[in-house]
Amino acid sequence: MNKTSPNPDLLKVLPNDDILQQCIHCGMCLATCPTYDLTKLERSSPRGRIRMIRSVARGEMELSALFAEEMNFCLDCQACETACPAGVKYGRMVETARVIVDQSVFTPKLKLFIKRFVLRKILASRFALKFVSRLLWIHQKTGLQKLIRLIGLLKLFSEKLPEVEKLSPQIANHFSDSIIKEIELPQGEIKYKTAFHFGCLMNTMFSDINTDTIDVLKNVGCKIITPKDQVCCGSLMAHNGDIEFALNLARKNIDAFIKHEYDYLISNSAGCGAFMKDYAHLLENDPFYSEKARIFSSKVKDVTEFLYSELPALKEKVKASVELEPVTYHDACHLIHAQKVSTQPREIIKSIPGIKYTELDEASWCCGSAGIYNVVRYDDSLIQLQRKMKNIRNTGAKIVLTGNPGCMGQIKYGAEKFDVDVEVLHPVTLIKRIIE
Repeated sequence: MNKTSPNPDLLKVLPNDDILQQCIHCGMCLATCPTYDLTKLERSSPRGRIRMIRSVARGEMELSALFAEEMNFCLDCQACETACPAGVKYGRMVETARVIVDQSVFTPKLKLFIKRFVLRKILASRFALKFVSRLLWIHQKTGLQKLIRLIGLLKLFSEKLPEVEKLSPQIANHFSDSIIKEIELPQGEIKYKTAFHFGCLMNTMFSDINTDTIDVLKNVGCKIITPKDQVCCGSLMAHNGDIEFALNLARKNIDAFIKHEYDYLISNSAGCGAFMKDYAHLLENDPFYSEKARIFSSKVKDVTEFLYSELPALKEKVKASVELEPVTYHDACHLIHAQKVSTQPREIIKSIPGIKYTELDEASWCCGSAGIYNVVRYDDSLIQLQRKMKNIRNTGAKIVLTGNPGCMGQIKYGAEKFDVDVEVLHPVTLIKRIIE
């Protein structure tokens, strides 16, 4: 094994030696890891990757193509963190390792340029994202998308591209930032002052979920502040090796929201909510933002986490004549593992009168979406999706609920590809349907 220089960035995210030894000898994470389950290779397990990260961090092993491959093979689902008795923050380690990989010769410059361009110049820019989304909307609505699929044009570029293209969700007719007022008021008494983060993809591709969220919050007595100068949360950038850019977005969001007075900041996207809750840690050494980030993160709640506290009020508002198809629930990784929110959405669902709820086998097993994993590693993603769709089929459910846009898009694609007759909904959309 060749020696090299220690890596200070990786050293910062390593736990102390006692915890590292406990982690490496434990192995409770193995049964929860999708990539280890797939390969049965130790290097593709959380503890195997931790060994590799430790060796590179200490300069005991050179950065290699194998190291780069394993860091990108990981789904970053963080199921291992839930299983870990030592509380090791594996996600922070692998995301820091991806930064190192992106700065190395093992990431092709063209691939890095394309990824950074899409994430920085399109996704992080509301103007650019809305412009591109409107072009995609025209592409979808005019029949051009159907024509391109029919003649197989995309196969000229790549055999997998036609399938990857099907993962793209339908663009909303109207974007939520043009519908939601900066201040929304309930009809009756104001019980809570809340803020709302409408996101980037949620704004253009899942606009209806955003407006459903506003309607439900108003129904339980929320005044809702939605700052127009908010930006993308930065989670996709951070998970894909661009942490400094992500932190700049975090600072912009803190500045946008901290000007307002509110009790809770509501998120309806598991990935966004998890990352915004982590601003406090990520900016803890920033002399200008550490305290502001701590306050900001302390107020972030997933919409189901918040609505759980209003369960009695919600039950009273359910329409008398509600009839629902059988329902099941898929745990979004960044909701159950990163935010530790699992009981609340289930209790809300089960409380609906007349609901036929069936627990999904392996509900917390990653569906394979994992940010942009299903695009950049389509084949690996498809294996996880096939497993998920088999379990969904076995429930007999006609509605699958999940709280993350990536999961929703992935499972919708899986339903079509594997011929599973289910409707995929966000829990807040189901709530909107059944309350008066």
